[in-house]
Amino acid sequence: MTAEDTMILRKIKMEENDRLKEIKRNTTREKEIIQALEKEDGLTWEEDGVVYMEGRIYVPNNKKIKEEILKENHNLADMGHSGQHRMLEVIKRTYWWLGLKNDVKKYVQGCFKCQQNKIQHQKKAGELHLLDIPGGQWQEISIDIIGPLLKSNEMDAIVVIVDQFMKMIRLKAITTNISSERDHRNLQK
Repeated sequence: MTAEDTMILRKIKMEENDRLKEIKRNTTREKEIIQALEKEDGLTWEEDGVVYMEGRIYVPNNKKIKEEILKENHNLADMGHSGQHRMLEVIKRTYWWLGLKNDVKKYVQGCFKCQQNKIQHQKKAGELHLLDIPGGQWQEISIDIIGPLLKSNEMDAIVVIVDQFMKMIRLKAITTNISSERDHRNLQK
């Protein structure tokens, strides 16, 4: 171990001691933590003013402490900008607090570098192709039927015919009882 490595480890230990002091000073606890401490099941205990949940340090509801932990564990020198899952895994080795997963998710979503370098898992959109332009009026049409509607003069539907060249619309009242020969004659009118 080099002298530089030793200095880095000392700095980390000092920062952790400062953080533990800050956690000890913050005595407010959520009701879930108080209930877990009262159970005395061995999974949650308090030692020197620090609460441990399943061996991890409980971080009280203090935005400053949480923000420091998130920042420190997001841009690690050996991992770069870790994603949500990796960051959550690293933090959960040492710390625990209510809403940890949600806080990690929000932090990563708010990181500009992470969003910029995010891998897209969606299939790339295909090229757009223009539709052929019709050669003249009424050479290409679209037909739609609206109905059934309330009867009026024995008709209960509307056929909509649109010319794709001029975008001209023709509307014709029809019945929903379709008879191809009769409706063909009606549309011819």
